[in-house]
Amino acid sequence: MKVSHTFSAEAAVFDDDNLVSHAGLVPVMELAESIGLTTVLAERVELKTTRVASAAANLDAKLMTVIAGFCCGADSIDDLGVVRAGGHARVFDRVYAPVTVGQTLREFTAGHARQLTAVLTRTLPAMCARANLLPDADARAYIDIDSLLRPVYGYQKQSASYGHTKIAGRELKRKGLSPLVATLSTPGHPPVIANAWLRAGSAASGAGAARMIAETLTTARACGASGEIVVRGDSAYGAAAVMRTCQRLDARFSLVLRKNTAINRAITEIDEHAWTPVHYPGAVTDPDTGELISDAEVAEATYTVRPNSRHPVTARLIVRRVKARHPTDTNTLVSAWRYHPFFTNTTDDTVTADINHRRHAIIETVFADLIDGPLAHLPSGKFGANAAWLALTAISHNLMRTLAALTTPALRAARGATLRRTLVAVPARLARPARTAVLHLPRHWPWQHAFTTLWTALHTT
Repeated sequence: MKVSHTFSAEAAVFDDDNLVSHAGLVPVMELAESIGLTTVLAERVELKTTRVASAAANLDAKLMTVIAGFCCGADSIDDLGVVRAGGHARVFDRVYAPVTVGQTLREFTAGHARQLTAVLTRTLPAMCARANLLPDADARAYIDIDSLLRPVYGYQKQSASYGHTKIAGRELKRKGLSPLVATLSTPGHPPVIANAWLRAGSAASGAGAARMIAETLTTARACGASGEIVVRGDSAYGAAAVMRTCQRLDARFSLVLRKNTAINRAITEIDEHAWTPVHYPGAVTDPDTGELISDAEVAEATYTVRPNSRHPVTARLIVRRVKARHPTDTNTLVSAWRYHPFFTNTTDDTVTADINHRRHAIIETVFADLIDGPLAHLPSGKFGANAAWLALTAISHNLMRTLAALTTPALRAARGATLRRTLVAVPARLARPARTAVLHLPRHWPWQHAFTTLWTALHTT
C-alpha cells in the first residue's frame, strides 16, 4: 500500500465540525441511558461543599464525560478532550472540558468515591438484565477477589506508599496505590466488576476483604445469581473472617491457605496412594494402560482452620503437588514436589475442584484490561480523585462488557482494546437531511456486521 496523492504542508487541516472520530459512542451513551446510569449518578453522587463553587454543578454530566472518555481509550485527564473534538459536540449534549472535569474530580473525597461505588453496584443488575451478562447464574456463579499495585511517582500523591508486588517472578516493593477488586462471572463467560476500592499502597492485600465480599454477594444476588456462588481468592484472602462471611451469606469458598506447620503436617499425613494425576502442561496418556502420566497430582484431607477459636471452620483441604524442576543432567534419587494447598467447602470432586479453583486467574484478564485502559495512570495527586477514577473505570468496564454482549458472539469475550478499536473508534460524518440525523460510516468497515447488530439491538427494544 502506498499514498496515491501528493500532499503539501498545508494539506492537513483540522476544520471539520461534522466529522465524528468515535461514532461508537452513540450506542454506548444510548446504552447508558437505557440502564439508567445517568439517573443513578444524579441521585447517588452529591458534592455538598466544594472549594470551587461550580465544581458541584451538573455533576452527572461531568461524570458521564469521564465514562465516555474511558470508552474511547482515555487514560489521563487531558485525554478526555477526545470527546469534544469535531462533531462530538453536535452529537452529544453537555460535554465538558478536561480542565472542568479535573477540577470536579479533585473535590472528591474517599466518601464521595464510595458513592460512585454504590452507582457501580446499583447499575450492574440493570446491565446484566439488559444483555444477559451472567448466563446460567441460576446454577453457579463465581466471585473472584484480588488486589494489584499501580505505581505512582513523585511526592505529591496522597496515600502513595510502598507495597509488595511481583514483576517477572520477583518479589519487590514499589511505591503506588492498591486497588482491591471483586469480579463476578459464570463459567465460560467474561467477568464483570462487582466492586472496586482504592487503598494506600502499603495496605495488606486482604485488608477489608470480608466486607467487600459481603457487599459483592449482595450485588451478585441482585444480578440474578440465584444458584450457588463460589468465592475464590489467593492466600491473602484465606482468612477465617472471609470464610465465616461466606458461610453466613450462604456462599461457598475456595481460598488458598498459607503453608504453616499445621498445613504441612496435614499434607504429610495424606496417603501416597490418594494422589490423583491431573491434566497439566505436558501431561500424556499411557498407551498401554490408558492412565494419565502427569507431573501434577491432587489429593485432599479434612482440615480445620483456627480449631481453638469460638468459630472454627472445617472443610476440605485440597492439595495440588507439582514435580520440582531440576537443572538439566541432574540425577535425583527421589522426586521433589512443590505443594499448593487450598481450602474449600464446595461439593465438587477433587480434580474438578482443583480445576475450578485455578480458574480464579480469570481476574487477571480484568486487570490487564484496566491497565491497558483508564488504569494505566492514577492521574491526580488527590486520593479522592484517584478513588473516583477507579470507580468510574469499573463502571466503564462493565458498560463495555454490556456493549460486547449485545453484538456478535465473536466479540462477546473480546478485550476492551479490541472493543474500542472495532465498535467505538468508528469514524463517521454527521448529516441532517430533512432534519433527520444520519451518521455516514466508512464503507467496507471490517466490523460492519458487529456494529450493525449492536445498533439494531439498541434501537429495536
